[in-house]
Amino acid sequence: MHESDNHSSHVHRNGGFRTSFGFVLACVGSAVGMGNIWMFPYRLGQYGGAAFLIPYLLFIALFGLVGLSAEFAIGRRAKTGTLGSYEYCWASRGKGKLGYLLGWIPLFGSLGIAIGYAVIVGWVLKALANSVTGAFLTTDSAELFSQMSSTFGNVGWHAVVVAAAVAILLFGATKGIEKVNKILMPAFYVLFIILAVRVALLPGAVEGYKFLFVPKWEALLQKDTWVMAMGQAFFSLSITGSGMIVYGSYLSKDEDIPKASVNTAIFDTLAAMLAALAIMPAVFAFGIEPGRGPSLMFVTLPKVFEQMPMSQLFAAFFFVSVFFAGITSLINMFEAVCESWQSRFNLSRTAATLLCGIIALGVGLFIENGDMVSSWMDFITIIVVPFGALLGAISIYYVLGWEEIRGELQLGRRKPLGNWFGIVAKYIYVPLAVIVFILGFVYDGGIG
Repeated sequence: MHESDNHSSHVHRNGGFRTSFGFVLACVGSAVGMGNIWMFPYRLGQYGGAAFLIPYLLFIALFGLVGLSAEFAIGRRAKTGTLGSYEYCWASRGKGKLGYLLGWIPLFGSLGIAIGYAVIVGWVLKALANSVTGAFLTTDSAELFSQMSSTFGNVGWHAVVVAAAVAILLFGATKGIEKVNKILMPAFYVLFIILAVRVALLPGAVEGYKFLFVPKWEALLQKDTWVMAMGQAFFSLSITGSGMIVYGSYLSKDEDIPKASVNTAIFDTLAAMLAALAIMPAVFAFGIEPGRGPSLMFVTLPKVFEQMPMSQLFAAFFFVSVFFAGITSLINMFEAVCESWQSRFNLSRTAATLLCGIIALGVGLFIENGDMVSSWMDFITIIVVPFGALLGAISIYYVLGWEEIRGELQLGRRKPLGNWFGIVAKYIYVPLAVIVFILGFVYDGGIG
């Protein structure tokens, strides 16, 4: 088990990331998702505008540096994903079996998010099709969304999404993930930059910028501002106690993990800001009430696009970029599950990937109804995922211990990590992970 202490070689049977850039893009692809697009712009304006960015960036820096680094490091240390990494941590206390059992909780979180996420990305593909055909211009967007989010209302596009994720992973774990993210993530940023520039030219867009960036300093005195900033930062970085662990297991011992974690956090924040710049000024330009969640993306924005010149083109740009964000996140969730099943049950790559896809689609088909998928995602994101992330933080920093994981974090670095890192991890990050989990129950609808 502790053969991982030998740092001389590190080759996972699924291969490894070829470049630091490819690794970071894969992690950014996992982190950038629907929360950046349909939640962050609204929260930024709602909780203080530019003032909200102060606690948000503070939490992003903390969670990115200490939280992401931990998940990457334990994956690389244990040379395997979720189940093996938890077993590795707890084996240090002679309780490897308990660690293995605990690892199933965050793994179920990854599979659970994947099931619901595939439904939502299926809606994105349907919305893209509606943009291309011009259906948004002839049919009310609320009616279109009602149709696609009905029971068995979007089976075809839903199946295409799952099949696409499975196909990419069958192409080769790290090979497929790295190649796809190297194409899709830069394309995501380019498309959103184009949209943001176009939106800036709309008459009335300035009201959107005021909503987003005029600082309401009094908001910093309200606890909800800090709570929502913390929740947004925590969940935006895809800290789940599972998904980022598997990417860490594919990482070379020469890579600087804290540096990669910071880069991931920076690009994730950039994506959220670009989404805000593309969405809110457009919404305000046409006097439409801003919202959050699926209604913003599938009902409000189509109404905005239909009033813009070249509406079909810009609607298509938007939904293509959202699809890129969605499918790269979905790939990470699937991979976390597939790798553990491969390693634990000695399944072939093909068998593990197909089984994951079949389960995701099989369960997902029965929750295509908007209310059902919403309830499903609430359960997974409010209860399972935060608990899994908390288990990961405790397992790494307390059970395995700071000194053990510090050795892994030092690899690939020119300068040694100071003792402050461990203090921040154990006495600030882990307690905040506990608070995030508890507040999910306190706040209606969670904080992520």
